[in-house]
Amino acid sequence: MYSVSYHRASSVADAAKLIKKAGDGKYVSGGMTLIPAMKLRLAAPTDLVDLRHVPELKGIKVSGKAVTIGAGTTHAEVAANEKLKAVCPALSHLASMIGDPHVRHMGTIGGSIANNDPAADYPAAMLALGATIVTNKREIAAEKFFTGLFETALKDGEIVTAVRFTAPARAGYEKFRNPASRYAMTGVFVAKGRDGVRVAVTGAGDDGVFRARDMEAALAKRFDAAALDGIKVSPANMMSDIHASAEYRANLVAVMARRAVARANQ
Repeated sequence: MYSVSYHRASSVADAAKLIKKAGDGKYVSGGMTLIPAMKLRLAAPTDLVDLRHVPELKGIKVSGKAVTIGAGTTHAEVAANEKLKAVCPALSHLASMIGDPHVRHMGTIGGSIANNDPAADYPAAMLALGATIVTNKREIAAEKFFTGLFETALKDGEIVTAVRFTAPARAGYEKFRNPASRYAMTGVFVAKGRDGVRVAVTGAGDDGVFRARDMEAALAKRFDAAALDGIKVSPANMMSDIHASAEYRANLVAVMARRAVARANQ
C-alpha cells in the first residue's frame, strides 16, 4: 500500500482548508468508489479528507413540498425517512435498491452525485426532479451539474453539501439491475411536477445521465404508461459493454420507463 495521509474534518470549512493544503487530496465520505479504486491503484491521492463526521452535511428536512437532503446522508437513511416517503416515495424506493445493506449504510447521496457514475441511480432522480445541487461555494441546477461520464461541474476543492428540490405530484423509478453489483444497467426516473413531466435515464447513455424528451412530450399529454406505446428509443447513443448491447439498453429504456410511470400512478 502506498503512503496516504488521513484527515478527519470537523466542518465543511475545515475540510476545505485541509484539501487546500494537500498535494493531491480527495474527499471521502462513504468511500464506496474511492477506496476500491485506491486498492486497484486506479487512484493514488496523497491525502484523504474524511467528510463522514461533519454534522452539517447530515439530515433530511421536509417542509411542505420543499425537500433538502444533506450530502452526508446515507442511502439507508434516504430509504427509511418517513417524512421523505410521504412526499417523494420514489426517491426512497430508489435508495432502497442501491447495492446491498453494507453499501446503503455507508454510501452517501452526496458522494454518489459527486462521483457521477454512469450507472448510478441518484443522477437520474436529481435530473428528473429538477433538483439544485448545493455546494460550499454556490448552487448548481442538476441540468448543468452532470456533464459527462464521471464528470460534473464541481471545481477543485468544491464540496457538495446538500441537494434541494420540490417534491413532485407523482414520481416513479424503475431499473434493470446488474445481478452482481446492483448498479443500473438501465434506470428511468419519471416525475410529474409543477413544471411538467421530466424523464431521466441512467445506466444507458454513452455520455451518462440524460433526459428522454420524446417521452416527456408524450407523458405531458397523458401521464399513463400506454402513452409511451410506439415510442422507439434509438441505440445510437447507448452504451454497449459486456453486460448489454446498445440495442438491448435502448429496449430497456422503453420498458423501464413504462414501469416507472405505472409505479408513479399506484
